[in-house]
Amino acid sequence: MATALLRDFPELSHLTREDLEDLLADPVYFQAIFHSLDRVKALYQAQAELGMANESIAKNNLALQESLYQLRSDTKDAFDEAKQLEARWKEVEREQRELYQQRHDPQFLLMRLKHATTAQDDLSEASALSFIKSVPDAVPNGKDVDDFVKEFRELRKTYHRRVIFGDRWSAEEVAGF
Repeated sequence: MATALLRDFPELSHLTREDLEDLLADPVYFQAIFHSLDRVKALYQAQAELGMANESIAKNNLALQESLYQLRSDTKDAFDEAKQLEARWKEVEREQRELYQQRHDPQFLLMRLKHATTAQDDLSEASALSFIKSVPDAVPNGKDVDDFVKEFRELRKTYHRRVIFGDRWSAEEVAGF
């Protein structure tokens, strides 16, 4: 047994048999010899280095902790916003489908015609009002009057066509719908 011990721990080869027996009998002496062994010192050194490395990593992690919490919060906010936008997107798609279908609905088209008729009436009236306001400032020559009459006549012609078509539609005289 002594040979195996000395083979595994050559550092103990300088100890006598009595020293080895004392080593086994006295825990303090054992600890003193044990801690003086190069392998044990190397193990303690490696353990200390690992401890310092772990401490350094822990400090680095703690330094990053606040920014990671902020990043987590920002990511959660962005995810929540994306979910809200996704829900809104579905709602907008539904509205868009309804509007697209409504675009071809006869009532919707009639409403658009009525709005366009009103807008055309407003446009022709604004043109006439503008011409009337410009008369006192400068006496219009025949060319200005002719241009106004031509423009006003086209505006009113479009207005009356829309009125006639709207009246026929309301009287259900328009086919194809």
